Amino acid sequence: MPKRTEPTAVAEQLGSSGPGPGRSVTTYSAGRARAYGGPVAPPVVSTSSIARFAERARARRNLARRQLIIAVAVVLGVVGLAWLLFASPVLALDPDGVVVEGAGTVVAVGQVQGVVAAHAGTPLPRLDTVALRDELLDVPGVREARVTRAWPTGLSVTIVAREPVAAVPDRDSGGSFALLDQDGVQVGRVDAAPAGLPVVEVPVGDKRTLAAVLGVLEQLPADLLAEVRGVSAHTQDTVTMRLRDGVRVDWGSARETPLKMAVLKVLRASPAAAGATVIDVSAPRLPITK
Repeated sequence: MPKRTEPTAVAEQLGSSGPGPGRSVTTYSAGRARAYGGPVAPPVVSTSSIARFAERARARRNLARRQLIIAVAVVLGVVGLAWLLFASPVLALDPDGVVVEGAGTVVAVGQVQGVVAAHAGTPLPRLDTVALRDELLDVPGVREARVTRAWPTGLSVTIVAREPVAAVPDRDSGGSFALLDQDGVQVGRVDAAPAGLPVVEVPVGDKRTLAAVLGVLEQLPADLLAEVRGVSAHTQDTVTMRLRDGVRVDWGSARETPLKMAVLKVLRASPAAAGATVIDVSAPRLPITK
């Protein structure tokens, strides 16, 4: 009976003889061949692959955790900043930090401060400065107002006061005078005309004539305005000024006021007009002195 050759021995013989180039050899194990009857397949996933997959999963979880922490931190930061700006007392308005400028002689600073103090404790970012300005315009004597924030807890309030430019006799009050600003708004009342303030006489209720007179006074330089003792007009085209030295100046209308001022200045300094009691500049290119 011929001797059986084991698969391992055949493989060893083939290996010793040396396979040719590119030739693959399958090795069989006698024990395994008996158990499975064929070649053994290598594992589908190696141990190192499982470890890499686990590491990537951990990395994804860590990244998601960091992103969540960052998002929560950002939300908390925004909420904290909003609370600091709009709700906390850190930036709340302090009446002691309010500076009022330009009140002049008419506006009561205490009333301005009282309007502002009503908003004490309001954080500056929430303070409506436009609405506060409108409230200040209701204070007597305030013509214009500007409100700006002075961080961290103050305000700067700049007032344009309605300064009186003329005193108008009030015939219904027994000899007192109403003080008017350049817009014709009454800013006060006195028993006697203040020194240095011209007395204006116009027909009662004639707003056009009053506006013409006030328009002329508004344009006069300070040195000439100080010389004016009184102004009268029957119509808006018949403005007449009385100077403190007794000279009457027939001004006419409010038109060409700058030219009339220049002509009047020249005539007042001219020796030829010395002693004149009437200077007519209503037609400034053809002035008349009497």
